[in-house]
Order: sequence, then structure tokens, then C-alpha cells
Amino acid sequence: MKFSVDEVTRALGDGLLSFPITDFDEQGNFDPDSYRQRLTWFISHDISAVFVAGGTGEFFNLTLEEFREIVTLAVEVVDGKLPVIASAGLSVGSGKAFAKAAEEAGADGILLMPPYLTECPQDGLVEYARQICDATSLNVVYYNRGNGILTAASVQALADSCANFIALKDGKGDIQALNKIVKTVGDRLVYIGGVPTAEIFAEAYLSIGVNTYSSAVFNFVPDMAVTFYKELRKGNSEAVKQITNDFFIPFVDLRDRKAGYAVSLIKAGAELIGRPAGSVRAPLSMPTSEERQQLEKLIGSVKQ
Repeated sequence: MKFSVDEVTRALGDGLLSFPITDFDEQGNFDPDSYRQRLTWFISHDISAVFVAGGTGEFFNLTLEEFREIVTLAVEVVDGKLPVIASAGLSVGSGKAFAKAAEEAGADGILLMPPYLTECPQDGLVEYARQICDATSLNVVYYNRGNGILTAASVQALADSCANFIALKDGKGDIQALNKIVKTVGDRLVYIGGVPTAEIFAEAYLSIGVNTYSSAVFNFVPDMAVTFYKELRKGNSEAVKQITNDFFIPFVDLRDRKAGYAVSLIKAGAELIGRPAGSVRAPLSMPTSEERQQLEKLIGSVKQ
């Protein structure tokens, strides 16, 4: 860890958060040289933190060995310029293993993913998160998504139990439930917008005090992503409306054509701008040629 808890908290609470895709070669293996170039390009923009091997980075498709290499390389490339947050999860045991690998690699925190597959009771979810939090000295961002949705009472219980639990990332988009959490737990935590294509929720997030969000489209339209965030924070509703209508609504319509396109379209977009990262791994699938053409047209409509 190169940043203090306060520094990481500030970075997560104010600024655009970037989530790079993970580079694979033609054989589907991790491509460290391409990933190094991607990260160098990422941090040349106005962002506040880098989340590596996250959802957009196909954490769910990585081995522990690949994960370790990815985080080690990211820490090296970012070189203390920004906090580096990696991922952990799946089970308590694997969550601890991924957290340990991230800690040994020098990451500044982990994004704690939901448990694998099974439906979970609230007390079980709190215990799942608590055990992983207790096993690491890293800052922990809990990803409230899928089968890992915590209620306001459960978030409060976890916050009371684990000092290193510093942020909650919303992956559901239930503004009522999130507002209850924000009002119940207050400024004990930082709150991050994290639904797929979070920009489409950005105004609603901001209205309840959620100032930051994860931007996946930053992978292929970084200047527009940064502009959108800055105009949002300045209260420029006309600019926000125009970008939303011109880009994000048609992008979401395209994304919703097939499950997993929240990741697959990002990889396709990166290739279209000349920064390919290979294909997604199964069970995801890449867009069709017709969908790629639509995405290319969308990218062309954005001033970069």
C-alpha cells in the first residue's frame, strides 16, 4: 500500500473511477505487454483511482496466478500516482487468497465481489464480508450486487465490525434502498455508483450524495467520460442531457441486447479505437459484426 486510508477514501469519494479491461492475446492468455500500455494510457487522463481485475476486467474469468500478475504489473505501472484497487471474492477461502495476493502485490484496496452462486441470508453475507475484511490490512470496498445485496442494517453491522471497510459500491441501481443505506450509515463510508454503464444513473446517484461511479466506457471514450463527469459535478444539466441522449441511451440499448455485453462491448470498443485487448473469455461472447458497426458509429459521434 502506498496511500493512507484517508488518501484512498478521498480518491474514491471525489473523481472519476476507471476500470480497465484485461488484455488477452490470440490464444486467450493474459498479455502483460498490452496491459502495460493500456494502464500507461489510462493514468495519463484525469482519473482518481484504478480498479484492476474488476468486473470489466473479467475477475470472474481469471485464475489466482493471472490475478497476481495483473495486480503486480498494475502497481508497478501506476507507480504511486493513483490508488490501485484489485478484486476479491467467490468464497471466504478464495476471497482471502485473492486479498492476500493483492496485498503482497502492493495494492491499496480490494473490491469485494459477491459470493459465488448461492442465495445468501443477511447474517451470512455480513459474516462472509467480515471474515475477508479481518484477513487483510487492505481497504475494502464492498460490491452490493447480485446475490450479495446487503440491507442498510447489514451495511451498518459490517461497518461497525470492520474498520477497513471504507466504501460501498452499488451494483443494483435501487435508489430507494441505496438512499436508506446512505442515510443510515452516513459518512462512515464512501458510496460509489457501480451499475453497468453507471453514467445512466449518475444524476440519480448524485442527488443522494453518491459523487463517484465506475466508468467502463472510459476504456474507449476516455475524454468524453471525463467531460461527462466534470459537467455532472458542475451541475451543467444541458451538457449531461446531451451526452446522455447522444451516447449513453443508445449505448445502453445496444448493451441490453445480450447478457454480458456490459463487458463484451467494452472490449469491442477498445479494439475499434485501436487499443485491442483480445476477446472476452467464455461464458461471455463478443458482439456481432452488425453490433460492432453500431458501436463504431456511436464512437464516431463522440468528440475525442
